[in-house]
Amino acid sequence: MKIVVLTKQVPDTWSDRKIDLESGMLDRGASEPVPDEINERALENALQLKDSRKDTEIVVVAMGPEDAGKSLRKLLSMGADSAVLVSDESLAGSDMVQTARVLAAALGKLGGVDLVLAGNAATDGRGGMVPAMVAEILAWPVLPGLDEVVIDADAVSGWAQVDGGAFRLSSSLPAVVSVTEKSADARFPNFKGIMAAKKKPLTTWSLVDLGIAATPEVASVMVSASARPAKQAGPKVVDDGTAAAQLAEFLAANRLI
Repeated sequence: MKIVVLTKQVPDTWSDRKIDLESGMLDRGASEPVPDEINERALENALQLKDSRKDTEIVVVAMGPEDAGKSLRKLLSMGADSAVLVSDESLAGSDMVQTARVLAAALGKLGGVDLVLAGNAATDGRGGMVPAMVAEILAWPVLPGLDEVVIDADAVSGWAQVDGGAFRLSSSLPAVVSVTEKSADARFPNFKGIMAAKKKPLTTWSLVDLGIAATPEVASVMVSASARPAKQAGPKVVDDGTAAAQLAEFLAANRLI
């Protein structure tokens, strides 16, 4: 079975994320770039299958800048077999539609893919639509937002949460699946995996290699941006016997009650 895990390099979740006030985009140089945690969970689901079925091939695929190769190397050290990075200057600022189109083209170039796994939403954008868009382009079924994934030889299934309960989804292969943070906890790379990752293939493709061109109309354009205002202390209520009245007056004045 050939599984592709869609990945993304993002600023470290635990660091301060900043907006570039000139471009209006995320300042990716302001913090350490790392593989998105939700994609590591998607990879873990594939790795658990590989633990029991050694014939499983896992390819991690990302679209991003050239230095995203460092994040892909970490995923290779976790156990993925190979990696593909789609990097092209014309893709800067791409929206979800263009991102999905590029990733679908990469899947087509890889060929022979049985299953695509991805996180349900990137931690830097929270759009949450790319896996479904990729499935639409490929005309494959999509199983979105699964908390638990079961991969069989010719099918995939799992449970998804909805308001008031949960329901089970299943599909034959090929298919696209997105997982939530309730999915498998990602393993840590060991020394053997880190050393092996240095020799695993990491291929970089441009849009020319994919046979497609970027469409400027589907790139983000900044209209305006401003720095977040500094926090200011609110009014202090001193209980001199009128604290309740002061609090009620404050809530009413701010239309909170």
